Amino acid sequence: MSVKFLVPIAFALSGCAVLPPPIQTPEPLPPAEEVQPEQWAATCEPWDDWDKPAPPYRIFGSTYYVGTCGISAILIAGDDGHILIDSGTEEGAEVVMDNIQKLGFRLNEIASILHSHEHFDHVGGLAKLRAATGAHIVSSAEAAKVLSTGEDHPEDPQFGVHEPMEPVQVDVIVEDGDTVRTETATVTAHATPGHSPGALSWTWVSCSLPGEPPACSRIAYVDSLSAVSSDDYRFTDHPEVVAAFRTSIDKVRSLPCDILLTPHPSSSQLIERLRTGTLGAPGKCATYAAQLGDKLDERLAKENP
Repeated sequence: MSVKFLVPIAFALSGCAVLPPPIQTPEPLPPAEEVQPEQWAATCEPWDDWDKPAPPYRIFGSTYYVGTCGISAILIAGDDGHILIDSGTEEGAEVVMDNIQKLGFRLNEIASILHSHEHFDHVGGLAKLRAATGAHIVSSAEAAKVLSTGEDHPEDPQFGVHEPMEPVQVDVIVEDGDTVRTETATVTAHATPGHSPGALSWTWVSCSLPGEPPACSRIAYVDSLSAVSSDDYRFTDHPEVVAAFRTSIDKVRSLPCDILLTPHPSSSQLIERLRTGTLGAPGKCATYAAQLGDKLDERLAKENP
């Protein structure tokens, strides 16, 4: 191409460069809903349907419940980006996204999406949420093998039970003790394998919002850690899995824990605690760990009557 053709192109490009960018105004959100925890408890039943819509509510400080009646999803809000833990199923993810917006937050304000364990009822909607938010997916190394393929982990006690999920790209791998941060919370990963190879529990401190009496609460989102498996799986044939269970249960017992949350709300009697106003009762992580240990022992006893 000769110079005489380049000159007019250069002038054209320079003319475009000085034009102001188009003004972009975010679509307004409806006024934030103010739902009391007791209203959520009145809507839901113990061990409710995984995809049953439920209203979102504030747990404490900048921490919110945005999941369904049967599956938890937790939003930790921050002025410069939010953290979301778990997506629910692919269908349940629609409820999660709707609930986030009902609280007055935009989906593209979510910076990171974390997981509990890599089963479809908790992470089946991750691909849908990533597409809607652009958020980074944060995963353990073992769970990443499942999330990136959509297929069960071959060492999962429930291998072969679940339908394939929509794969999703994992952006960040975390190990035990790593943290994910916003300006309102530092969320710490705790490797708690057993129920699945890549399971994570999470802890953080959430403090009261501006204008409220100053107070902070230590929140623990503790993985399921239930000894559930396919019909032909025997935990007694896998001593390394049993050992992982016991190590994880011991870890849960000592977690910083003023408020206990779990991926299945009914695992920690969330409805009853909300109805009775005992959500923040002390010692719940230790009590939960004891219950998990008893259930594991019961399962092992059934395998060796």
